[in-house]
Amino acid sequence: MSTVSTRPPEGRYGRTADERADRTLKVVGGVLGVALLVLIGWFAYHYVGGNRISAQVISFSTSESSVDVHLEVRKDADADGYCTLRSQAEDGAEVGRADFRFDQDATRIDKVVTLRTTSRGTSAELLGCHAD
Repeated sequence: MSTVSTRPPEGRYGRTADERADRTLKVVGGVLGVALLVLIGWFAYHYVGGNRISAQVISFSTSESSVDVHLEVRKDADADGYCTLRSQAEDGAEVGRADFRFDQDATRIDKVVTLRTTSRGTSAELLGCHAD
C-alpha cells in the first residue's frame, strides 16, 4: 500500500499561509528592532551631549561636624552650574547635604569643599551635577 501525500507539489501554488505569516513577522520584528536601536541611540546622545558639567570625588576626610571633599569638576568653559554632595553617618542616616556652585571659566576645576554635618559623617557621595 502506498501513502498519499496531502501536500501540493513544491513551487506549484505559491507560498502557503504559514510562509507568508513568517515573512511578515520577520519584517515587523526587523522594523521594531531598528526603531529600538534608534531610540536607544537618541537617548544616549542626549545624555552624553546634554551633560555640560560633571565631577568626581577624589578623596574626603571626616571630622565631628564636617566633611572635607576633594572634588574634580569638568565642564564647558561657558557653563555654570552646581554639584550636590551628601554625607551619611555610620547607620546610613543622612547627616549633611549641600550644593556647591562652579562659575569659573576653567574647563577643569580641582577644589576642596567643606560639607557641614549635623553629626560625624562617614562618607562623601556626589549625587550629581547640573548646568544652569
